[in-house]
Amino acid sequence: MSLLRPLLLDAVPTIQQTAALALGRLANYNDDLAEAVVKGDILPQLVYSLAEQNTQRFYKKAAAFVLRAVAKHSPELAQAVVDCGALDALVISLEEFDPGVKEAAAWAISYIARHNAQLSQAVVDAGVVPLLVLCIQEPEIALKRVAASALSDIAKHSPELAQTVVDTGAIAHLAQMILNPDAKLKRQVFSALSQIAKHSVDVAEMVVEAEIFPATLVCLKDPDEYVRKNVATLIREITKHTPELSQIIVNVGGVAAVIDYLGDSKGNVRLPGIMMLGYVATHSENLAMAVIVSKGVSQLAICLEEEQDHHTKAATAWAFGQIGRHTPEHAKAVAVANVFPKLLNLYLDTESSEDLQAKAKKALKSILQKCTYLPALEPLLYEAPSNILKHVICQFSKVLPHDSKARRLFVTSGGLKKVQEIKAEPGSAIQEYINAINNCYPEEIVRYYSPGYSETLLERIDNYQPV
Repeated sequence: MSLLRPLLLDAVPTIQQTAALALGRLANYNDDLAEAVVKGDILPQLVYSLAEQNTQRFYKKAAAFVLRAVAKHSPELAQAVVDCGALDALVISLEEFDPGVKEAAAWAISYIARHNAQLSQAVVDAGVVPLLVLCIQEPEIALKRVAASALSDIAKHSPELAQTVVDTGAIAHLAQMILNPDAKLKRQVFSALSQIAKHSVDVAEMVVEAEIFPATLVCLKDPDEYVRKNVATLIREITKHTPELSQIIVNVGGVAAVIDYLGDSKGNVRLPGIMMLGYVATHSENLAMAVIVSKGVSQLAICLEEEQDHHTKAATAWAFGQIGRHTPEHAKAVAVANVFPKLLNLYLDTESSEDLQAKAKKALKSILQKCTYLPALEPLLYEAPSNILKHVICQFSKVLPHDSKARRLFVTSGGLKKVQEIKAEPGSAIQEYINAINNCYPEEIVRYYSPGYSETLLERIDNYQPV
């Protein structure tokens, strides 16, 4: 480092820029070396030459590369870059004529802004955002990509920062690029739109009003995995806010498109799609029904079966809970897909993460409380632990008094016998439900299926004196 530093002031331009490139590569390698660049007092030198009018463009690119390489490692190192006055120099570079210099500067800004809201705010205060919006309108694809990425990194931290990006008219320019043939550019565009849309209803509505639908849905079939994932993330961030926004997505065919996307994907790429279906279903009975009608339940059941990742499984369990918790009809749609045993296994499996167990349990309870489809409830009588069993028995106690066919079937299938074997505390809720079920039957039937009844009968034979 100490040998490279004087070379930054060398009279020969190629030596200057090669020295800067060497420092950049060292700093890029790990945070210890980046730390050494800061301690070696090299940054002020680079910042000075970036801001100079007559510095060569190759050197400016190399200098911006060093700043980016230092800033990328941690918020502390990025702060050190800001503290030495780099932002003003980078703003000057963004106004350069050469697109390569602009790109290098935008990249450094992106790496500073991505760490936290405080650094992002410093970037905004330096007046960077309008210049980045100009950069995404330049013809060079590489510059467009980096500028969109920087806007994404600024907008992600807080509603205020996202609003700053929106106020410069970024949404309209990003929206124009959603069908650009360049996959890497589309990744950044959809990332930026979703980082903006996630913060509030107002900005999400502005994204939708930029008329990105239904064109965006085409990109759910893009050959590039990251484009598909970022599109699914954008749709998720829009639908989570309000029933009205979800309804717009449903109306343009968004639910069916996301369900197809889940069928074509594997692994954690599915996660935003699964969560999007959950958010849509959360808002209202009608929206949940839209997910069911589009065959969302069977597709989620496949995801639950195929995925190994606990995050993805937990999200899927949560989505089932949101779909099934509205009415008996919704609950039946989930029950028919044979989801109960799977959720129960995930809840009872000691290998499951805490989050997965909690989500599976909550989903199971919320669907059970609405489920009146008895064939799906019956297997749970034999397998569920008492805290889940309580909800199952409760549903039987609601349905059986009003359905003579179900009462008969409950006896012949062995359900009534199983209920008599349950040990419940007198006065507990579960005992109340059992009493309600028993009241649906003649007393001798209940006695007949109670444990120990055969012994009672045998005793009566012993004590019986024939006439």
